[in-house]
Amino acid sequence: MKELLETIAKGLVEDKDSVEVQVDDINEEGVIVYHLHVAPEDMGRIIGKQGRIAKAIRTVMRAGASKEDKRIAVEID
Repeated sequence: MKELLETIAKGLVEDKDSVEVQVDDINEEGVIVYHLHVAPEDMGRIIGKQGRIAKAIRTVMRAGASKEDKRIAVEID
């Protein structure tokens, strides 16, 4: 799942070297949190107008996680 998030983010940003994904352990609710870090100038490309791209990224990640019977959340930092 981490590789999927990195691939999606690198396809959207200009500074591909700044893309970094950190994964937290499963929390008490059974959710794995993925933290996506990009360069400040690429933040708008990841979030999109009215957060549409960010919402689409989260939807794709949740769909991928459901195939593995996992619950995830994506935070964009």
